[in-house]
Amino acid sequence: MTHNIIEDIQLGRTALGIELGSTRIKAVLLGADHSPIASGSHDWENSYVNQIWTYGIEEIWQGVQDSYRKMADDVKRQYGVSLQRIGAIGFSGMMHGYMVFGESGELLTPFRTWRNNITEQASAALSELFDFHIPQRWSIAHLYQAILNEEAHVGSIHSLTTVAGYIHWKLTGRKVLGVGEASGVFPIDIRTKDYNAVMVEQFNALIASGNLPWRLEDLLPSVLVAGESAGTLTEEGARLLDTTGELQAGIPFCPPEGDAGTGMVATNSVAVRTGNVSAGTSVFAMVVLEKELSKAYEEIDLVTTPKGDLVAMAHSNNCSSDLNEWVGLFGQFAAAMGMEADADRLYGTLYNLALQGDPDCGGLLAYGYLSGEHMTHFEEGRPLFVRSSESNFNLPNFMRVHLFTALGALKIGMDILLKEEAVKLDAILGHGGLFKTVGVGQKIMAGALDVPVAVMETAGEGGAWGIALLAAFMLNRKDGESLEDYLNGKVFADKAGVTVQPDPKDVEGFEAFMKRYMKGLAIERAAVESFH
Repeated sequence: MTHNIIEDIQLGRTALGIELGSTRIKAVLLGADHSPIASGSHDWENSYVNQIWTYGIEEIWQGVQDSYRKMADDVKRQYGVSLQRIGAIGFSGMMHGYMVFGESGELLTPFRTWRNNITEQASAALSELFDFHIPQRWSIAHLYQAILNEEAHVGSIHSLTTVAGYIHWKLTGRKVLGVGEASGVFPIDIRTKDYNAVMVEQFNALIASGNLPWRLEDLLPSVLVAGESAGTLTEEGARLLDTTGELQAGIPFCPPEGDAGTGMVATNSVAVRTGNVSAGTSVFAMVVLEKELSKAYEEIDLVTTPKGDLVAMAHSNNCSSDLNEWVGLFGQFAAAMGMEADADRLYGTLYNLALQGDPDCGGLLAYGYLSGEHMTHFEEGRPLFVRSSESNFNLPNFMRVHLFTALGALKIGMDILLKEEAVKLDAILGHGGLFKTVGVGQKIMAGALDVPVAVMETAGEGGAWGIALLAAFMLNRKDGESLEDYLNGKVFADKAGVTVQPDPKDVEGFEAFMKRYMKGLAIERAAVESFH
């Protein structure tokens, strides 16, 4: 086995994916069978400078070089060979944000990340102009807000891109984005797999009175779909990525993608009528659509898969944080009683008790709003637990209501898709901390969405694995082979997974709970206004 891996490395039958997340940069090298054979990571944090969440250019390159170096060292340590050839490379990163460059390639203003909620005016104006929801974090909202603010750099812009697009450009010389990443920069026309030409013209007309020396199409990177070649590693790029000078130039690159797209690939959720839901501190679901929605919704973001199919995204700021604090409280009680209970046992015991509760949680109500919640229009949150004198107050119902409410805001967005828009979903794949206790989060999620929920062993591999798979697809695909066929046939065919069907009692119980949840928002509003 090891001999085959050494051969893969020496003959370049490998694929490298590097993803820049908000707290970690991770590099994963795959062998010919798509399994990770080496990895390296670099921890980093954004800075808040002059009211802007940012990462410095030096930090970006230090992080990329460090994660690459650690991965290459891992190769040397495990297999005794130095990494000189790689079959294909791909970069992905945090989507959206704002990186703009001048004529000489200089960064004109510090990188503005997706975390910056500073484009409310632009977001509202563009959403109305396009009749298409433009979230504040999208690159086009940042650009238009800079124009509205009359920022000095705007007239000097020669190109605009994302962090993944920037790194790709510096390593290959090409200004391109994968279509999934591009869909968080500016709306995509799913028929052409390119920026929406009508909206581009609408934007140009909107800013015409400013007499800027550019048109929008001059600034935007070219759009590519999964499987297309996005250039090769230049001599300069090879020295920039591998500071030891061992890596050879000429390695093909796949289109740079966003973390949403790589998450879809890593969970095998790129085909129409599939989706994935990530449930941890926050929770979001991404559903691949068969057709466009009938209208724009403030609660739904529209992006695409790496092959250009339309994806609806429902995102809730709050999921398991408050629930985790209640579990921690029960852990403190156990310790006070002289009982030892590790985290796995605590979660396992309490989560499984939730399955014994009444279908509708016995009339209990809770909100895990540690922060604001855009789905229900709260700028701030107050965690709450509420019951009436008639409620069936016991531990199973208490745990059940906190699991239910962790998915309450998400369900509002998903109901728009599944009920109002009649979107069809064959299955949704769950990943994240909520699914760690086997069977419980999965069963609750299936009841909440009334859709089968699958959990795979590989769901924890993450976005770096996802972008490495996209690099491998570009390298190995046969003529006409689709991304979903490649993933189904060559990557996930032998991966174990468990699917839970929705229980009609859970579905009915969740609907009853949601009526209480919507009515009770007035209580949450009063709590926000009363406790400052």
